[in-house]
Amino acid sequence: MPRLTTHVLNQAEGIAASGVHITLERQDAQGHFHEIAQVTTNADGRLDAPLLEETEASADLSGVYRLTFQVGDYFASRTVGKGMLGRVPVEFTLEASGHYHIPLLVTPWAYSVYRGS
Repeated sequence: MPRLTTHVLNQAEGIAASGVHITLERQDAQGHFHEIAQVTTNADGRLDAPLLEETEASADLSGVYRLTFQVGDYFASRTVGKGMLGRVPVEFTLEASGHYHIPLLVTPWAYSVYRGS
């Protein structure tokens, strides 16, 4: 059953990025994205619960999604400065099963993502 989690690491300072606002959207059949959740990272740069978790009672969660990380606001509140990044959108596809953990490693000027465990 699909499950989606994430966390954010501030690589410029070598710390977990707490207080980062994240939006989760799902793409419909016409290719438009629709917001399904808004969350904020905790002190560990993680979320308190999975963004998505399929249960037997829920609908099929497979499909195309987008996580948008509001890193500009986060870095504006830090001593390292705002940098050039405002939002980091990450589009991905969930399949019928598996745990999808999508970490964001970010500085004010660069980022990377991967499928973690």
